[in-house]
Amino acid sequence: MPQTGQLAPAADEKLTEGRLIVRGADRPGVVSTVSNILLEAGANIVSLDQYSTDPSGGRFFQRTVFHVRDLDAMQPVLEEKLATHVGAGLGLDWRLVDTSRRKRVAIFASRAEHCLVELLWRQRRGELDVDIVMVVSNHRDVEEVVRAFDVPFHHVPVVGGDKAAAEREHLRLLQGEVDFIVLARYMQILSGEFIRDVQVPVINIHHSFLPAFVGAGPYQKAKLRGVKLIGATAHYVTEDLDEGPIIEQGVERVTHGDSVAELQRRGADVERAVLARAVAWHSEDRVIRDGNTTIVFAP
Repeated sequence: MPQTGQLAPAADEKLTEGRLIVRGADRPGVVSTVSNILLEAGANIVSLDQYSTDPSGGRFFQRTVFHVRDLDAMQPVLEEKLATHVGAGLGLDWRLVDTSRRKRVAIFASRAEHCLVELLWRQRRGELDVDIVMVVSNHRDVEEVVRAFDVPFHHVPVVGGDKAAAEREHLRLLQGEVDFIVLARYMQILSGEFIRDVQVPVINIHHSFLPAFVGAGPYQKAKLRGVKLIGATAHYVTEDLDEGPIIEQGVERVTHGDSVAELQRRGADVERAVLARAVAWHSEDRVIRDGNTTIVFAP
């Protein structure tokens, strides 16, 4: 691309940060095209991660972080150029993110509070670049701790097993309010209709015994089998239960001497850490979904 018509930023304009996510069929010229578009906008690339499954006919993924003066004003120009040269010209999917607009998240929980509190605490400390706009639970067990963090709490019970009615209320609460949802040990299975209708990504956490120890009492079953590793998996939710694209996993070695209670405690520790990393990476646009897999540009 020619570098004429470069937009010169005013000296008194504040530097803002943006992210550009690109994916699609690998081909020559992708990096140079993206770089030239940002150069013409007066942007400075501060971080660039890329991955190709195969340089000849493979899939290409790129995450670029850049600084530019007044991204809000510059965004229409950038989007027009990206649509023309990256979308139409190269046939790639792209997404431009203004990092000054933090992602809004709703957390779903049940009775267990360890993952929920971890996210609330990290967000309060500034370790998660998100706004937690609500916590939704089918029980009231976690209400007090949620309100202590000044986060709105919504109790939506499943009355008489009517999950459809509960999900209608969920959709009413969520509509237009959130950018993604986190299931922090929410012990209800989401219907395919809800997953389609909510129209935002949903992240789940579960212990890595699945599918070996399904159903109730997985740690008791694991103890009886003499497991040597416990762990957790964070993944995107799809209509296929616990089969969605994996974001992050963690494991810890255990021994025959660990009681069921100790396995549960150590398992909860892994779940908290894995879910927190998954939420952080998603909120920072480090995770690119591609079919049923993910590309994760972890820091």
